[in-house]
Amino acid sequence: MSSELMREKNSGITVSLSQIPDDKLVSIVSPSGRDVVVTQDADEAMALAKKANEVNFDKKIDRRLRIKADLFILPLICLIYAIQMMDKLTNSSASVMGLKKDLNMSGDMYSWTGSGFYLGYLVFEFPSSYLLQRFPLSKCGFVFLFLWGTVLCLCSTPNYIGFEFLRVALGMLESSMTPMLVIITSQWYKKEEQFFRSAIWFSCCGFGSLLGSAIAVGCYDHLKTYTIAGWKVLLIITGLITVLLSFAFLFWIPDSPASAWFLSDEERLQMVQRIRGNQQGFGNKTFKRNQFIEAWTDYRTYLYFFFSVAMCIPNGGLTTFGSILLNSVLGYGVRQTLVYGCYQGLIEFAGCILIASCIRFVKHRMAICMFGCIMNIIFVCLFTFSTDPYARLGGYLCLGTSVIGIFTMISCFASNVGGYTKKMTVNALFLVGYGAGNIIGPQTFLPSQAPQYVGGQIAMVVSYCVSFVLAIALYASYYFENKKRDRLQSEGKFADSEHLQDIEFADLTDKENPLFRYSM
Repeated sequence: MSSELMREKNSGITVSLSQIPDDKLVSIVSPSGRDVVVTQDADEAMALAKKANEVNFDKKIDRRLRIKADLFILPLICLIYAIQMMDKLTNSSASVMGLKKDLNMSGDMYSWTGSGFYLGYLVFEFPSSYLLQRFPLSKCGFVFLFLWGTVLCLCSTPNYIGFEFLRVALGMLESSMTPMLVIITSQWYKKEEQFFRSAIWFSCCGFGSLLGSAIAVGCYDHLKTYTIAGWKVLLIITGLITVLLSFAFLFWIPDSPASAWFLSDEERLQMVQRIRGNQQGFGNKTFKRNQFIEAWTDYRTYLYFFFSVAMCIPNGGLTTFGSILLNSVLGYGVRQTLVYGCYQGLIEFAGCILIASCIRFVKHRMAICMFGCIMNIIFVCLFTFSTDPYARLGGYLCLGTSVIGIFTMISCFASNVGGYTKKMTVNALFLVGYGAGNIIGPQTFLPSQAPQYVGGQIAMVVSYCVSFVLAIALYASYYFENKKRDRLQSEGKFADSEHLQDIEFADLTDKENPLFRYSM
């Protein structure tokens, strides 16, 4: 490739990147003041950008395309996330249905069934993110979903070692789900739409909890009619549901809007116009070393990471010990414990959507995140420190809404991390933090402190306080960086990029693209 640079700075001439020959390069000035070379190894949408500039596009078309995405994409990814949460909670439900007794668990053996899952999640997060970038989305997602469902069925093993091994494998396979849904959300929705859509599919954790608890109650009520243990029936049912869902994903979800089976050729071009303002495009299959390094050297990556760790220490404890806390700490029977799992799922599902809908009135999603963090602190303190058993129960049930902070952050890096390799890397690191927090969480519930588990409850309080401080820090970083970029643009420092058409499809990172603004 030629070393010649096509500089258009201050020329006033608009140049389309999609029309620049392959042997030419374009240099622009990034917000940091350094020159960034824009190469032809751009986003998948760049191939359609030239044609897309010629199609009709207005608010009516934009609305029609959004509705199509809501009808064809959103329901299935919501169901996928619900099933993922349902599968995670089978361990907790199974624990009060005879799992611990049948597999002869003692000491911290049960804690490690929770931590083992997230150990697999943590170890395989980078490989799964790489595979999702490298291979077609629908085919890769199908393989992960099919194997995940198969492994869950096999978790009905008769011994502890086999069960623990399969739990680790299950975590490895499920590590692909959240990054996959983040990719899909950023492909199909504009920045201002991504928060609420992320909230909808993430709130389906509550629907998954409701569905999983309902299945568990049904299995418990018919224990005497099975030829195998009830907890094994629970695992097999949820595993088979996941296997069936994998085929639905394969044949329904397209690899990107550019290949969507339910869009006409004209609508695919219009979709390119629709997501142009995201400054991100559809994706890029090439691993870019510079973007990988930038992700590791961007301080916001570590704010995401430690926020994820702090939020997921309580999550790991609750998903593993939730049923046990209701059973041993609050004194509810096995069936009542499983029924309360349904209530918690319903509160999580409805509460998250209700709070996320406030984005129509409170335009800053980070404000909603901080509000969610405050709620977490209130609810966990009710459960931990209150002497009233009903207040403790209320605090526990409302902790289902704790995922508000997590899906807010997920929507943040879906919107606010530019460059496909960088986005995948930050996404992976956030989920490594997710896995690390969920590994630590069950270990704070010490067997020596059973049945009250005071240490685990205190760890939840501290963790939610830390997550609140980190959310404030991230909000401040976005605010001041946007102010800086607006000032530099008004001073004419970014004139070169302002005359480059299709720059949003050049696969630039948020630090490289001077037209990029962080969505708060």
